[in-house]
Amino acid sequence: MENQFATHSAPAKIQGLSIQVGELFSELYRQSQDGNKQQYALEAYKNLRRLLPVVATTGRHMGSMAAHESTQKGNIRM
Repeated sequence: MENQFATHSAPAKIQGLSIQVGELFSELYRQSQDGNKQQYALEAYKNLRRLLPVVATTGRHMGSMAAHESTQKGNIRM
């Protein structure tokens, strides 16, 4: 499978932003009691992901595994 990020800079930038926003969501989820901030970050993440093309073989947006992992960093609440 061709790596579309290597030849298309816009999807690569969107992927990078979605990773950053996913990490921000993860931090807010762990640290903040303000559900509005969490919700805004999650909505921004989802909107960025929707800008990426869907991979025909998986039916998921490009870079979905890395993006999902960014939202899961340290999300275990104690």
